[in-house]
Amino acid sequence: MGVGSVRGDLREVIVAAVSEIFYSIQGESLSQGYPTVFIRLAGCDLNCTYCDTVYARTGGESMSVDSIAERALSFSCPRVTITGGEPLMQPEACVALANLLAERGCDVQVETNGSRDISILPGHLRCIMDLKTPGSGESGATDMDNIDRLRPGDEVKFVLTSIDDFHWSRKIVESYRLYERAAVLFSPVPGMLDAETAAQALLEHRLNARLHLQLHKIIWPHVDRGV
Repeated sequence: MGVGSVRGDLREVIVAAVSEIFYSIQGESLSQGYPTVFIRLAGCDLNCTYCDTVYARTGGESMSVDSIAERALSFSCPRVTITGGEPLMQPEACVALANLLAERGCDVQVETNGSRDISILPGHLRCIMDLKTPGSGESGATDMDNIDRLRPGDEVKFVLTSIDDFHWSRKIVESYRLYERAAVLFSPVPGMLDAETAAQALLEHRLNARLHLQLHKIIWPHVDRGV
């Protein structure tokens, strides 16, 4: 049985390590600004220089897919983001959970760091994939074959630590014509690359990408979890 074909009667026995489940404003992606339920799965295979969820790299509470879904549905919110950590480190649980929530009427998107094959995600989901820049310290971890696996509605995010990251990302976008495959987001890291510099660079190079600021950090600058 493939990852994308988990039967409903198995969901109650499939478990995942969960870091947190919470209801907040979506701070990232093209769904930015919408009330959203977040399911943060624990565990990550990367160690980015700017990581703001170090607590999710290990540990987590063991929960069945059914239990996770019921908690998420208890917020009565139609939008759900499965994130991490790195959710594709738990592929069977991630896919089963996403399918279950979609069956229950939710609009589901999955955020991934780009190091693992995104083709396991069912076509009805939106994938928001990081493409790691040199400043992340993990640029070599990106599975570049994922570019060819992108589908209409997916998004690619470049997290920028410097103007050098911007120019590296610009060359990737242009050489792969990424804007023809997915929405392209350029997200400067607060305290490392200021938004004005990133904005001016986008304007100067007339790049077909969107300046992407983390809205939740603007709203709640001193809150580290649950936003």
